[in-house]
Amino acid sequence: MHLHRYEKIWLTVGVLTLIAFIITLGVNAFAMGAQPPSNTQVMDPTKVSQTPPFDQPALKQIGQNNYVANMTAFVFSYAPNRMEVPVGSTVTFNVTSKDVVHGFEIPGTNVNMMVIPGLVNSTTHTFTKPGDYLILCNEYCGTGHQLMAAHLIVK
Repeated sequence: MHLHRYEKIWLTVGVLTLIAFIITLGVNAFAMGAQPPSNTQVMDPTKVSQTPPFDQPALKQIGQNNYVANMTAFVFSYAPNRMEVPVGSTVTFNVTSKDVVHGFEIPGTNVNMMVIPGLVNSTTHTFTKPGDYLILCNEYCGTGHQLMAAHLIVK
């Protein structure tokens, strides 16, 4: 089989583009830490209510201006559904679901994650401005989805 000159050129361009894409993907995935979550924080979704710390979801102070919010998402609600921290606080949210896939978003911040049954997702944010931050479910989870919200009060 004989390849014409232009076919060889375009074949080379295509292969080089593919190699550049794979290298870029590898750098982003490994050097910048953009990997999917590992399975180190998993639990039986039917036993979330019996598994610490989600058996007593709460906001806990772990240091000066450092807090951990262990939260559960379930049919159209979050627990706890109201939390209060001082301005300048850094809050780590550990969230899991008891039933279906939910979302966890705080509009106006970079806090946005999927809440998957049996998987504990975590994110950390420092709240530098006072206000009532609404925590919303941004994944459709059923007929009462629009009612699913919680509040984080920053004073």
